[in-house]
Amino acid sequence: MSDKTRRLIVVLGDQLDPDSAALEDFDLDTDRVWMAEVVQESTHVWSHKVRIALFLSAMRHFAETLRAQDWPVDYMALDDHDHETLADALADALRRFEPETIRMVKAGDWRVHQALCETADAARVAIDWAEDRHFIATEDDFNAWADDGRKQLRLEYWYRELRKRTGLLMKDGKPAGGDWNYDENNRASFDADGPGWLPSPAAFEPDDITRSVIDQIESRFGDHPGTLEHFDWPVTPGQARQALEDFITHRLECFGHYQDAMWTDETWLYHSRLSAALNLKLIDSMTVCRAAEKAWQAGRAPIAAVEGFIRQILGWREFVRGLYWRFMPGWLDENALEADAELPGFFWTGQTDMVCLSQTLKQTLKTGYAHHIQRLMVTGLYALLVGVKPRQVHEWYLAIYVDAVEWVELPNVLGMSQHADGGRMASKPYVASGNYIDRMSNYCKGCRYDPGEATGEAACPFTTLYWDFLDRHEKRFADHPRMALQVKNLRRKPDEERKAIRDQARALKSG
Repeated sequence: MSDKTRRLIVVLGDQLDPDSAALEDFDLDTDRVWMAEVVQESTHVWSHKVRIALFLSAMRHFAETLRAQDWPVDYMALDDHDHETLADALADALRRFEPETIRMVKAGDWRVHQALCETADAARVAIDWAEDRHFIATEDDFNAWADDGRKQLRLEYWYRELRKRTGLLMKDGKPAGGDWNYDENNRASFDADGPGWLPSPAAFEPDDITRSVIDQIESRFGDHPGTLEHFDWPVTPGQARQALEDFITHRLECFGHYQDAMWTDETWLYHSRLSAALNLKLIDSMTVCRAAEKAWQAGRAPIAAVEGFIRQILGWREFVRGLYWRFMPGWLDENALEADAELPGFFWTGQTDMVCLSQTLKQTLKTGYAHHIQRLMVTGLYALLVGVKPRQVHEWYLAIYVDAVEWVELPNVLGMSQHADGGRMASKPYVASGNYIDRMSNYCKGCRYDPGEATGEAACPFTTLYWDFLDRHEKRFADHPRMALQVKNLRRKPDEERKAIRDQARALKSG
């Protein structure tokens, strides 16, 4: 390689795509890949050890793959420098290499994107933006769709647009099976016998690189939440493909039917455990969707399961990415419901006598994982009902989940879960009493609280807080097309019962 650097190819920790457009036309003589580990990316939120380990191990494996192909890589590991931020580390690289241009894919975090743009501007180095081909639609595609006379942006219609564009689960221009979605088939809970025997997801023994990362995290971030004792996540594209094949073979068939179900001491159930690999771009979203579609075509999985799985990727991931870049940075500080409570301390310990929360939080703190209903209708629901400051909820989710990258986490938390955007992402707040958790799990069977009671010693905090939430926001939702019935049910309660609920909710929130 010559001394002159033509292009500095910046690769971030969530851009580990071997087919990235940023790597196209790479010139071994004049171009250089730049990657950096910095402390701030683990500390700007108090990140789970497993989340840190996944990012660092996957990054180091990616760099080693490039080096094995004789690509010049400038990799700044944590112990190799004292820069706290990516912006400072990039500024140092720009001084050292004096590139003509920077080539990169847009960051998955508005904060990082802005910082790197400012650094490049200060150094007077232009950024050549590469399209993020991991996604099916571009930002321009989404904005064109959003600006096409729409009063509201709803997932279902964007999802149908992408089904037509890709041909996924389509036949002769119509949805395969006759329906666009099969939600009604995908809301089952387990019977009293539970899920029975379940095949464990594919696990990946840490190699030398991962073990080195684990040792470093224990040394530098030992006070962070979580444990690395059983780290087994896929950290390479090859492992991600194995994880996909394992899911298709062993769990996709029942995924749809039981995707919303929860059960004591069952972390994975029929879920894919692919979100982290997808969000780091170790595996391509269309590869995952096509594999699921092929399983249906071969009769290995029903249409309801395959459609439900594809909708999470083709629908939700594409939808929230479009929303994120359209509405940031203002989204970060929205608080439509004027929530002002502090995040309960037990979110960091799991020490609570509410079994559903204890199960979900302890599982999360141990593994860095919970499935979407545990996130939306247990931890998220509790925070929404209590009225926790949305930004605190967002920062907890970003810190604690192994698959959390802000472009996907923030809309799901601030929009879907906390309704902080006032309905931009979801038309109604997802509020429910403890009866929903009882219906979808066995958590309530071993709990001291009764989900059917709102007041008294045995009252379920979720049920008390549900009615209190409706009471606090009665005027806001009285005429809401999807909330009016719930408000009417509240208004049927006698004044003395409503007062007792308010009093009990006040005690819960102050306790």
